[in-house]
Amino acid sequence: MAQIECRGPYQYRVRIRRKGYPTICRTFDTKTAAEKWARATEHEIDVSGFIDRRGADKTTLRALLEQYRKEVTPTKRSAEMESVKIMMILRDPVLPNLKMSALTSMHLSAWRDRRLSVVSGATVNREIDVLSAAINHARREWGIHIENPVELIKRPVKANARDRRLTPEEERYLTEALTPVERRTDGTFEKAPRNPWLAPLFHLATATAMRRGELLALQWQHVDLKRRTAHLPITKNGDARTVPLSTAALKILKSLPAEDRTSGSVFPTTAMALRKGFTRAVERAQAKYIEDCKTTRTKPNPMFLADVHFHDTRHEAATRMAEKLSNVLELSAVTGHRDLKSLKRYYHPRAEDLAKKLD
Repeated sequence: MAQIECRGPYQYRVRIRRKGYPTICRTFDTKTAAEKWARATEHEIDVSGFIDRRGADKTTLRALLEQYRKEVTPTKRSAEMESVKIMMILRDPVLPNLKMSALTSMHLSAWRDRRLSVVSGATVNREIDVLSAAINHARREWGIHIENPVELIKRPVKANARDRRLTPEEERYLTEALTPVERRTDGTFEKAPRNPWLAPLFHLATATAMRRGELLALQWQHVDLKRRTAHLPITKNGDARTVPLSTAALKILKSLPAEDRTSGSVFPTTAMALRKGFTRAVERAQAKYIEDCKTTRTKPNPMFLADVHFHDTRHEAATRMAEKLSNVLELSAVTGHRDLKSLKRYYHPRAEDLAKKLD
């Protein structure tokens, strides 16, 4: 039986005790509300067993995400980028302040629409993945007993597979913008990157089809310059693979400054530094291109280096390799794709190149 105790003019505490179940206590402003909750809870125990929702009642989504970011995110290979996604969710003025017991698909749908007005559907989908993973972890490990409302919302439509490839002119301008320059005679710097790893990262990615995370995690102890291989113990899909190094890739690695080529990181920089540095380099390359067009009195192409991301180097590399490796299994061994459907997303030959092969 439930016991209802009056603890003041506007405070009624309900205490429910059942053998085999934890004691349940909750306080209400009115006796009617206390009696209603007591009947509902006792009915739930009789019919389906008790579900302790106290954790969900006390925990906000903000607290849950902050705990997840502190305890779980650091154990993942994509820790840095997942932390950024969580911080973007926490910036929302409404969603993070809701109690977990009050979180519904309606709230998530409204948040989704707010995010879609600012970022792309692909970005929102990745943030939804993080949100769902955090809620499921809390349900399994932290006693937050709620249904995951993420499963009920409609996700943004996935964008078509990217087929962005760099033209020779775009690659030339971008390479120049990624390359550091010497100081001026007065000791100041020109508009150029300070990070010396941007250009070699870009060129090695184009030569090997390695992912950004794989490049940044690459260790000298796993690079064999004599055998021309780079071993990746951990990759995105969980499988280790050994990447063959072309002459161009080998030349890039040999040119890197390194005191010890037997240990340590090949590229001692971060994913965020690479992301920001690459974005700024694209902007500098576009500005230089427009300036040169004005000098030569030619009409600039409005699509010059438009919508270019570092991950496009994987598309470019896979397409270039496909011209040399006619066996698709050999190509997948280099790029690390498990199935041909995934590999097809990265293989984008130009129509004019295919036309030449038909002759």
